[in-house]
Amino acid sequence: MDNRPIGVFDSGIGGLTVLKEINRLLPQESVVYFGDSGRAPYGTKSKETVIKYTFQDIRFLQNQDIKMIVIACNTASACSLDRVKHSFDFPIVEVVQPGSAAAAKETRNNRVGVIGTPATISSGVYEKAITRINSSIEIFSKPCPMFVPLVEEGWWENEIAFKIAEEYLLPLKELDIDTLVLGCTHYPLLQNTIQKVMGDDVKLVNSALEVAKVVKEGIEENNNGRDEKVSPVCRFYTSDSVEKFESLGNSILNSKIHSAEKVDIERY
Repeated sequence: MDNRPIGVFDSGIGGLTVLKEINRLLPQESVVYFGDSGRAPYGTKSKETVIKYTFQDIRFLQNQDIKMIVIACNTASACSLDRVKHSFDFPIVEVVQPGSAAAAKETRNNRVGVIGTPATISSGVYEKAITRINSSIEIFSKPCPMFVPLVEEGWWENEIAFKIAEEYLLPLKELDIDTLVLGCTHYPLLQNTIQKVMGDDVKLVNSALEVAKVVKEGIEENNNGRDEKVSPVCRFYTSDSVEKFESLGNSILNSKIHSAEKVDIERY
């Protein structure tokens, strides 16, 4: 048994969609979450900046004595995964491969759309991952840079969100895709808006559940689950407003976040 927590981080509140699924599948596990809202979005930053931020985020969580890291950020995964895996000696779970596997499984006409931040889309990481699974799948990618700021503002289903989603997504809809990968953990919070634009015939792939499954499998394989006699604890940290983080986080998790703390992430 290993009573240390799982560390989860994202560029902001989007990774709470992953945390929610981890809590559902592994309710006995403690989790430490860091949302870097003060420097969000990562997806419009240079690769070098994203790598720097990712290493700072991981070093902060490492100081919390975690047993595993979940990179709940597609941009961080796309830009820095190889470097991270060679730099740290604890298990690291990322979001791209689980989402890609789910998309390859879901598509029926082998036409898959991928939306994400500019950094994620320009990296081509989803194209590589999906075609490794099934080389006959055609992939159509689209950066949606305004989606993360919308989510961080809490504008998930208003008219502004819908109009921006139309601007980004209608060209993809015309390409006859039957599956759309939400290639950013912020995007599931816009799921109702995105589905409204794309129509019910398009399957939306939210990698949060798939990532949680990988986390569960890893803990079971390593036999390092938490002692169920010891109550789990979730701790929350942000690099920006604690009040805003708690307010939006409560809406995502449908539970009360108590005592989130602000972190000076530049120290790490």
